[in-house]
Amino acid sequence: MFEEKSTAQAEQGLDIPYEQLDPETLIRMIQEFVSRDGADWGDAGCTLEDKVVQVMDQLRNKQVKIVFDLQTQTANFIVSPYNQ
Repeated sequence: MFEEKSTAQAEQGLDIPYEQLDPETLIRMIQEFVSRDGADWGDAGCTLEDKVVQVMDQLRNKQVKIVFDLQTQTANFIVSPYNQ
């Protein structure tokens, strides 16, 4: 049986403004994100650089945001609640 996490437990993360990250660090984070196993980019034939540009555009347009998970000590890109 699965135990549901409370909202407080599920939301133990910090929003990281992408503008405050070193540009090289941000690019490497995006590259790692778009090249993960299971990343669903379909058969679009996009290059790594194309994918990085797409994610950067989504960050600028506030479609996605970077969240640092305090529990796992990892950063991730998630859909921004302002854009749902």
